Amino acid sequence: MSARIRAVLPCLALAAAGCAHAAPPSPLVPEANRAAWTAACGDWDEWDKPGPPWQIHGNTYYVGTCGISAILIVGDGGLVLIDSGTEAGSKVVEANIAALGFAMADVKALLTSHEHFDHVGGLARLQRLGGAPVYTSPEAAPVLRTGNDDPRDPQAGLHDPMAPVAGEIHVAADGEALMLAGVAITAVATPGHTLGAMSWQWESCEGTQCVTIVYGDSLTAVSSDEYRFTDHPDYVAMFRQGIARLAGLDCELLLTPHPSASAMPARLKGEAPMVDAGACRAYAAAVTKRLDGRLASEAEAK
Repeated sequence: MSARIRAVLPCLALAAAGCAHAAPPSPLVPEANRAAWTAACGDWDEWDKPGPPWQIHGNTYYVGTCGISAILIVGDGGLVLIDSGTEAGSKVVEANIAALGFAMADVKALLTSHEHFDHVGGLARLQRLGGAPVYTSPEAAPVLRTGNDDPRDPQAGLHDPMAPVAGEIHVAADGEALMLAGVAITAVATPGHTLGAMSWQWESCEGTQCVTIVYGDSLTAVSSDEYRFTDHPDYVAMFRQGIARLAGLDCELLLTPHPSASAMPARLKGEAPMVDAGACRAYAAAVTKRLDGRLASEAEAK
């Protein structure tokens, strides 16, 4: 266990007072890292391009690349990491975790958004390094086990196979409240972009200020050229249910697997608010508009 984790452990005695959600006792990264990230990273940047880690809020840190998010939550019993990036991108994630003073052995749980290689292609590698179990959806688990696309995925056949996850995998149910490394985090099924897409919700506090953070999945109607959403009404109904589920969440700080999908570069520059109680509803409205546009274009093409 790293010295940084040991420094957080005294908080356990105060867990009843909310200390389990508190930030570590001293900053892990300077405030300047936010500016350094925006200087290094552009809007919709390259998936594997390195950028420095930075503090999002309280116990929550960005450790991903310029183009693909990876989120680290610091708990009293270790770390929770959401997403790995590609296999190459996972090396950036590993380096950013080390830059915060941690080791992969401190990661006690690996969580997934959706089962595409750009977000979880490095998961097998990170699990081998640290040994943490993976928490994912029932539909995503077989993809992680085999490294191959689900044939029902609208993007099936577009991706190279991923390294299969050989270690422990736990399936999380929709709405299940998990306690991982001292962090209370809720799994929210938001299928649509893939069948196994999952969003995650937790609380972060800085002093007396607490916010509810949601890592909302991509929810974009992207597919292979041959796939038509209008040929799959049950899938579209499931897609809309996932969007509605996300829209209904208590959500004050929205994060997304592609940082630009939630305007993170602009938010870091102060051009948009970081904390916004309407963020999930606005995000859901935007993805609904894109889904409706896709369905309309398919209908016109008939």
